[in-house]
Amino acid sequence: METRACEHTILYKEQLSEEVFLMRVTAPLIAEERLPGQFIILQVDDNYGERVPLTIADADVEEGSITLIYQTVGATTHKLAALNVGDAIVALVGPLGRPTHLEKVGKVVCVGGGIGVAPMHPIVQGLKEVGNEITVIIGARSQELVILEDRMRELADELIVCTDDGSYGRKALVTEPLKELCESDPKPDLVVAIGPPIMMKFCAETTRPYGVPTVVSLNTIMVDGTGMCGGCRVTVGGETKFVCVDGPEFDGHAVEFDEMMKRLQAYRAQEAKAHDSWHHEEHTCNLVKAAAEKA
Repeated sequence: METRACEHTILYKEQLSEEVFLMRVTAPLIAEERLPGQFIILQVDDNYGERVPLTIADADVEEGSITLIYQTVGATTHKLAALNVGDAIVALVGPLGRPTHLEKVGKVVCVGGGIGVAPMHPIVQGLKEVGNEITVIIGARSQELVILEDRMRELADELIVCTDDGSYGRKALVTEPLKELCESDPKPDLVVAIGPPIMMKFCAETTRPYGVPTVVSLNTIMVDGTGMCGGCRVTVGGETKFVCVDGPEFDGHAVEFDEMMKRLQAYRAQEAKAHDSWHHEEHTCNLVKAAAEKA
């Protein structure tokens, strides 16, 4: 596990949508060891001590880098998005979490909603490499929020894009084509769903009547990533599990999603406050900078 500080330089940065960013960061040991489904913990700098978990979206062993895709939600992710190529992240730990179980099962449907398409990418890679037939369903609110379409198209045997407003692809929720695939012959041998909890819940409910095994990733609820804070505890099959150490992937038909969603709401007000505060500080800094340049 890589834990060394001050060695994680940003090699590449790209803005995928209004608040979603992609970065390639030097982390050679993590790049060598990581497996699909695993994540890292990072600390942006010494002055801001919050540690946040992010899924490893890809890795390049030759370059010695990992790819991180994240959405700016609170102060830390905004601070991370403000960094540029050549800047360093002071601490980055990983790989963490249990990797995705990869085996050849036949026909697999991978459903990614919003930012959930990012952690789905390495899973699709892994499932394809072991010989599965892959259908990928990407869901987003609008065309501007669709990410990694080209990469998924290269990997998948079939790609279906859905948008809530119909601005791109098919106007539908992801559960609509998922149900159609479950009704087809042959039906899927496995479904993997990653995205907002409400999306994963209804994907699991869609596949349940057809008896299609469904795996979900609950990474959105993780906090410290080491099992110490207890913030990511969920009920799975009547037992308490910690997403960061027991997961992040679980049987979607056994997860108590309503309980999980209530827990996610606990810090929503604080997250919104941090989000708005960052935008206010950024706007103020831009005004000061503009005034200084005019002077």
